[in-house]
Amino acid sequence: MSMLDKSYEVDNQTGTNQEGPDANRPLRRLTATSIIGDKIENPEGDDLGRIDNLMINVRSGKIDYVVIEYGSFLGLGGKLFAIPFSELRPAPGRNVFILDRDEEYLKNSPGFDQTHWPDTNDHTYYGDVDLYWGYSAVP
Repeated sequence: MSMLDKSYEVDNQTGTNQEGPDANRPLRRLTATSIIGDKIENPEGDDLGRIDNLMINVRSGKIDYVVIEYGSFLGLGGKLFAIPFSELRPAPGRNVFILDRDEEYLKNSPGFDQTHWPDTNDHTYYGDVDLYWGYSAVP
């Protein structure tokens, strides 16, 4: 099969290239819309929520934080947590990201209510997040 005839369906579903010069290279780029809504699990498979949104550093152009919705039922009653994007890794072949932390660690991290997001320049909140996760988002 030539590159012109290639179907990207399998590659897009598995996160790995099946053929061509870049076959089986690790996944490097995804669209924001393809990961918003994806599940978050710990390595044991426990459900830690879903990706609700992304916080992009406008100076570096990189994703600093992923906003995770945890504890909601049918989209109601959950809490949101901004966690460093570097804490997540994609699970090959699944629309899931792995967070190498347990449920208690996530529940004890600085969170906020769905109707009261911190201001985008609220350095206090994001400073607390950085301190809790041992992260530095300075560009």
